[in-house]
Order: sequence, then C-alpha cells, then structure tokens
Amino acid sequence: MGTDQITTLTFFRYSGIRQRLWAFWMMQFAHGPLSHTQGLQFYKLLGSGKVGFNPLPDWSVYSLLQVWENEEMANSFFETSGLMKRYRRKSSEQWILYMGNISAKGEWSGSNPFNESSKLNNDNPYISVITRATIKLKWLVRFWKYVPTSQQPLVNNKGLIFTKGIGEVPFTQMATFSIWKDKASLMDFAYRSNAHSKAIEKTRQLNWYREEMFCRFQPYRSVGTWNGKNPLPELNTYLK
Repeated sequence: MGTDQITTLTFFRYSGIRQRLWAFWMMQFAHGPLSHTQGLQFYKLLGSGKVGFNPLPDWSVYSLLQVWENEEMANSFFETSGLMKRYRRKSSEQWILYMGNISAKGEWSGSNPFNESSKLNNDNPYISVITRATIKLKWLVRFWKYVPTSQQPLVNNKGLIFTKGIGEVPFTQMATFSIWKDKASLMDFAYRSNAHSKAIEKTRQLNWYREEMFCRFQPYRSVGTWNGKNPLPELNTYLK
C-alpha cells in the first residue's frame, strides 16, 4: 500500500571560496538542525563529483536528500526553516526536485527509508534514479578504473535529462542521480547498453559493494534553477 511520503533532492551551487568553505563546514554542522526537523524521516548531506562520475570532488556543488512524512512537511521546511534560509543566502543557485518513490531495493546506512508513493501519476513519463553504494576498500582502484567504460553510454544520450555524481564520502560512498525522459530511455541504458550490462555483470561477479541501493522515483515538481533555468518546468503539467 502506498503512502503520502515524498522525497526531495536539493542541489546548491556555490560561487566563491568563502561560500564553498561554508558549504563544506555545513556537511558536519547541519546535522543538528536537520535532526530536529518535524516530519523529516531520513536525510543525507551529500557532496558531489566532477563531470562524468569523476571521484574527485566538485567543491562548487552540494546536495541534500530528504525523505518526508508528506509534502506539507517538506513545504514547511523550505518556506520557514532558518537552516534553509542560510543555505539560500550562501549559495548562488538552488534547485529542489520533489519525487514520489516507485521502488527501492537494498539498504542505505542499514535500512531502506523509501516507501512506495500512493500518488504516482500514470500520465507523467519522467523517471529519476538514485544508484548508491559503499565500495569495499580492496576493490576501490579496480572499480574506479572501470567507471569511465560503464558511464560511456551516458554521453550524448538523448533520453538523459540530467545526471550528477553525489556521495557522503569521496571514493568509497558514492551515488549517481539521473533523470530520464521516460522508462524506455532508462531501460535502454540499463539493460541494452553493452558497457553498462558488463558493469552489472562485474558487480555480481566481484561483489565489490558492502552496501548498495537502487531507487526509482517519479519526479513531479521542480522548483528553482540550475545553470540559470528550471530544468523541468513541464513537471507542473502533471501536478494533481
């Protein structure tokens, strides 16, 4: 049975050195306010990697993943939270994506926080994905050597709207976030791409993750800008 739970993913861009130092500092010190946020069931403060799922940090971009009891709780946080007001003042750009969970397999920090949404819209074709893993230390070098090959099908992929590497700890706790124009585009990449299929096979053979999770969401609301514009203004068409 579905629930009213929703997930938000917020991206922040920082332009100056002081702002980027503040963002790095908040990776530790935002935990206090977030842990006392009403309606917040799960959250992760995340850094990001450079373009192409590069493990080297992108110091200009950070993100905040949040799982909410319902959308009203999320809206209250974004509209009234003192913490969010500080993030807005310090960052040069913010983009919030609201999502309903379609499915989630695996664990993140020992649990699965995502419940299937009761408000999925069959007319909304867009799909977003989080693939997250903690990599075993003995496989780190081999894993990152293989990443460029596995990610090659993403280059100039017409079905891909947005992608960014995010994570809690550089090199060892990494995730990819991507948005696709429809399920068919995602399936073509995941199962019909030779390079990505081989990556899945290697994962099974080598067992190089200590923990992993694969989540699919339906994005339904896009607020703010990224690179100067709202990446998905058309989502408002599918709002119920």
